[in-house]
Amino acid sequence: MIDSEKYKILSKVNYPEDIKHLDVPELKLLCSDIREYLIDTISEIGGHFGGGLGAVEITVAVHKVFNTPNDLVVWDTGHQAYPHKILTGRKEALRQIRRLNGISGFLKRSESIYDTFGAGHASTSISAALGMAVARDLKDEKKKVIAIIGDGAMTGGMAYEAMNNSGFTKANLIVVLNDNNMSIAPNVWQISNYFTEMIAHPDYNKFKGQIWDLTGKLDHFGDRLRKIAVRLENGIKAVVTPGMLFEALGFRYFGPVNGHNLHQTIKIFEQVKDLKGPILVHLLTQKGKGYKPAEGDVQKLHASTPFDKLTGQALKKPSSVPSYTSIFGNALKDIVKENPNVVGITGAMPDGTGLDILQKSFPKNYFDVGIAEEHAVTFAAGLATQGIIPVVAIYSTFLQRAFDQIIHDVSIQHLHVVFVLDRAGLVGADGPTHHGTFDLTYLRMIPGMVVMAPKDESELRNMVFTAVKYESGPVAIRYPRGNAIGVPMKDNFDLLEIGKGEIIREGKDAALLAVGAMVDYSIKAAKILESEGINCEIVNMKFIKPLDEKLLDDVAGRHSRIITLEENALIGGFGSGVLEYFAEKNYKNDVLRIGLPDKFIDHGTQPELHHLLGIDHEGIAAKVKLFCAHNTNQEVTI
Repeated sequence: MIDSEKYKILSKVNYPEDIKHLDVPELKLLCSDIREYLIDTISEIGGHFGGGLGAVEITVAVHKVFNTPNDLVVWDTGHQAYPHKILTGRKEALRQIRRLNGISGFLKRSESIYDTFGAGHASTSISAALGMAVARDLKDEKKKVIAIIGDGAMTGGMAYEAMNNSGFTKANLIVVLNDNNMSIAPNVWQISNYFTEMIAHPDYNKFKGQIWDLTGKLDHFGDRLRKIAVRLENGIKAVVTPGMLFEALGFRYFGPVNGHNLHQTIKIFEQVKDLKGPILVHLLTQKGKGYKPAEGDVQKLHASTPFDKLTGQALKKPSSVPSYTSIFGNALKDIVKENPNVVGITGAMPDGTGLDILQKSFPKNYFDVGIAEEHAVTFAAGLATQGIIPVVAIYSTFLQRAFDQIIHDVSIQHLHVVFVLDRAGLVGADGPTHHGTFDLTYLRMIPGMVVMAPKDESELRNMVFTAVKYESGPVAIRYPRGNAIGVPMKDNFDLLEIGKGEIIREGKDAALLAVGAMVDYSIKAAKILESEGINCEIVNMKFIKPLDEKLLDDVAGRHSRIITLEENALIGGFGSGVLEYFAEKNYKNDVLRIGLPDKFIDHGTQPELHHLLGIDHEGIAAKVKLFCAHNTNQEVTI
């Protein structure tokens, strides 16, 4: 149970109704308790951190003023919603957040009636809230609908599409803009930047000071001039702040207001909750509020592994083996050094994709477009038409949002755009919204697309180099989250032959055709199988598209039993491609496909999920042993 001495107010609060009778001083103490509880808990177990600390007062005010869960609150993304989970019956469960069988790090409708909409991708809240508001009106219900969106998510075009539609329909909903001038990395929201720069400009403040000094010498007449000047200044601010844009989209704009002033935040929610039409409340907050290490490095502590509470430093010692992310980042930096026509593009994730390395070394070759994956891809297409080679580094799950642009703007025009998909496969604690389990399926179906996956860090470097050198169309490289396997790397690059795999180990009883990280698992599984008397050949296919047809012909001619291995959905993935080719050639080999099942996979550590799904070396060995024990001519899918 939660410590009632340490968390005097929070220990008495389990659900929103428990705070309805609390006055503002008590609610302020509750906010302090929530922050302390977040710091204590997340420092021990890890999780999303900075966004939640910045949203404490907003969360308390929303649940104080509105009648949740009857009133519907839609949180964008979910990074900022840990305090919401604490106030809605899950404060004890927070100790198991993002762990196997624990609560999700994001909002999840199946988890709580207070989670009205699940999301792990940004910029969706206003669209969902508008749908709920229209449904409420169709059913003639009496409830409020509130969307809470961060300024980082406001870099995504979907948010403006939703606002435009909301203004057109004149729907009764409230949008709360939690503006901390950050997404994960420093924000690229130009509207906010323009306002900040204008108000902070020395010439503007010098002029303002001179007017103030002059009018101070003019007695009563000066007071009147000062009042006029204040109104003029407010008018100027109204023109240059986001208020003008929001009003043009049909919203009534209120703000900006200090989102950490609980009294003012509650007051403005009370004032707007019964107003008609779309309302936007602009609250200014600080990411990491109340915890000095997070306030000083909000990007680092956006999400964290367990860390020292006093210093904010990670408790886990860094591995001596570099991550795939950093290997890619350094490879691209080396390539740009030799070819200045190569650029890197990220969607608000420089650290997460390794492009921060390029940013520091070659800032002119680095572009952060915000949380706008569709724009990122078409922006890259435009660059490619002019002889620039864009390398678009986006997580596998986020690139799904730009599927149409990959087809329509890049592939149809045969443009040389390189797609680098970090976090391919199962990512662990972030769960189904972040697992990169569909990229092989949605990429290999696109005509002209080359798709490859490295077995190790050395091969990743060579694939990045090869993709940049390839000029016949789009290329995609996918690799997993986490550290590489520790093989030596050369300083230079080797150019790979497109569509060419390799036999790593010869064998006589079965052939394991693997892609990417599954090659290493296959090698370990083969050792287990060897002890069971099963001698397996191991093939590193390297390319999912085009497949190495000569190699497949060779393997099919020598092995009756063939196993394909991939960390991707089985439907439409690498194994499906092999079966399609075998069907075209009328091959009769027995084929077992090992990969991910036709379902959304929950969160847990990567090793836990691999083991549960039977795609680690032990699971692979068990499935291959069972497969080899059967003597059938039919495909077996496990």
